[in-house]
Amino acid sequence: MAGMADAPRMYRTLRRVLPPLVNPYLHVHVEGLEHVPERSPAVIASNHLSFVDSIVLPMNVPRPVYFLGKADYWDSWRTRWFFQGTGVVPVYRDGGSKGDASLRTGVEILQRGDLLGIYPEGTRSPDGRLYRGKTGPVRMALEAEVPIIPCAVSGTDQALPSGAYRPRRHPVRVVYGEPLDLSRYRDRREDPFVLRSATDELMYEIMMLSGQEYVDEYAAKVKSGDVNLTLDDVGTEETAAGGDADTGAPGSAEPRNEGDERDDQARGGRAAS
Repeated sequence: MAGMADAPRMYRTLRRVLPPLVNPYLHVHVEGLEHVPERSPAVIASNHLSFVDSIVLPMNVPRPVYFLGKADYWDSWRTRWFFQGTGVVPVYRDGGSKGDASLRTGVEILQRGDLLGIYPEGTRSPDGRLYRGKTGPVRMALEAEVPIIPCAVSGTDQALPSGAYRPRRHPVRVVYGEPLDLSRYRDRREDPFVLRSATDELMYEIMMLSGQEYVDEYAAKVKSGDVNLTLDDVGTEETAAGGDADTGAPGSAEPRNEGDERDDQARGGRAAS
């Protein structure tokens, strides 16, 4: 396991400087930190509301939490110094798909004994609701044989809304849930139906921690306009997908189509989006 002493210098500096400043300014309240392992590797899978998530999520964890980032960020010194210094790991495609590259990089981080932070939704929520999870985080955990820790952040979309540059004082809550043991799925980790079922289990836990409404659509498709939703659509969408219209819980064990499932298998994580 690589501890804090092995983290990049900037990461260690920010880890010392930010908590005494950010915690009181945003009234950060942290729960369940005891669920994060002190030494062993794990995936920390969280909902994603704001750029600030990537600060408050790892800020109070006594170990480094590494995120995945597009290798494009390393092409320019303007972004390279920051992402490299804060422990974001570049994802290189070299001959494979972006999803395969993400999977390989995430598994490497876990196999060296570190914590991997990832957002199963793949992008920030466009409206504060919780969206369908991509199966990449589950696949990484199964490949590396590590648990997944569901995590929920709330209030960050008010502290730093999309498009804002200066955070405002607003209470932020970070909750780490009990680790999910998905080892029963490992022998069938290549089965898209199994990956979808395990991912829905993960998203349900995140939903219970965050209290968000669940939408059984990919957030990226809603952002791009490929899917149009209103608040009144939530129950209809989830019922059609096999979910519970009353609770809005993830409930579809079937992939939408083969193409969607291939695309989402290993692209669930973003450093910030």
